[in-house]
Amino acid sequence: MRDAAPYIDDDGFTAHVLRKLPRPRQQRQSLRAVILLGITVLASALAYVLSGGGRFVSINIERLAMLPMLWLFALALGSGILVMGIGLVAAVSKTSKI
Repeated sequence: MRDAAPYIDDDGFTAHVLRKLPRPRQQRQSLRAVILLGITVLASALAYVLSGGGRFVSINIERLAMLPMLWLFALALGSGILVMGIGLVAAVSKTSKI
């Protein structure tokens, strides 16, 4: 695909066809961004209210603080290995497409 084929002269046919095509409509990207942001804020507020005001976060932090130190170390090590593995897979898949 990198080797471009030589241009075949068509006596202006391609340019004529391109001029006849309708112009692309202008899309309002700002409206889309506002809608997505509004839905995200609404969903976050709804999840916060339905979860008891985020009470589950403080409860789980207390539970995590009560774990033995060896378990905390194993949890941190496992999380680090998981994140590193995901990053490695993403990096390898990105470079293999080139």
